[in-house]
Amino acid sequence: MTDTHAHLDRLETPAETLERASGLEAVLSLGTDAASSAAALDFAERWPNVYAGVGLHPTEAEGFSDEVAERLRALATHPRVRASGETGIDYYWDAASREAQLRVLAFQLELALERDLVMVFHVRSKEGSDAAERDLEAWLGEHRPPRFVLHAFGGDMRLAETGLELGGYVSFAGNLTYKKNAHLREAAAVLPVDRLLVETDSPYLPPVPKRGKKNEPAFVRYTLEVLAGARGVPFEEMERITDENARRLFRW
Repeated sequence: MTDTHAHLDRLETPAETLERASGLEAVLSLGTDAASSAAALDFAERWPNVYAGVGLHPTEAEGFSDEVAERLRALATHPRVRASGETGIDYYWDAASREAQLRVLAFQLELALERDLVMVFHVRSKEGSDAAERDLEAWLGEHRPPRFVLHAFGGDMRLAETGLELGGYVSFAGNLTYKKNAHLREAAAVLPVDRLLVETDSPYLPPVPKRGKKNEPAFVRYTLEVLAGARGVPFEEMERITDENARRLFRW
């Protein structure tokens, strides 16, 4: 099994949590600013199945500076870094202007191209809106990053179709398991199987039956079980497919 998106620096007992995840082929720990990116790399240096992503989350975009760019660029030279991100567009929290978020996206693309990294995209709109999805869709069409993933897919099929046309991947998190999210399971059933990934987004989005607890990489099993059910294939087959997809994308 593979957890393609976690925030290990936000776990209360990361060492114990990673012991429970020792059987996973890989865990990708994503940074959301310079400090958490450095922490992700620290985990990757100490744990053989952990890799790092360095980036600035869209809600942190107002804090972008030449100094931050220099720090992230230096971190990205490490061989355990596999991703530029978490980056993307977020209009839910009103934490950063559209212009600031686009500046960060431009930098993260530059970093991905310089270091041959996967871009990891977050996207979130306010309730009842799809403004962030439409802006990210337009950005992808204009800039065409060579390798990327739409993380914690929220069900916007128009964005997914654009991403897939450009060679991207779609990752499902614990919200795939929630009873109300039948539309996500419907999407999981029809999206190309060779572009599907699973993740936890630890410590967020805990899957059923772990809702109410802090999420952790070992819980990726429950999302994988629901994905296998949606596809109508055995668990072991879905595990093999998603592991191969992650291996191909992230090159670990």
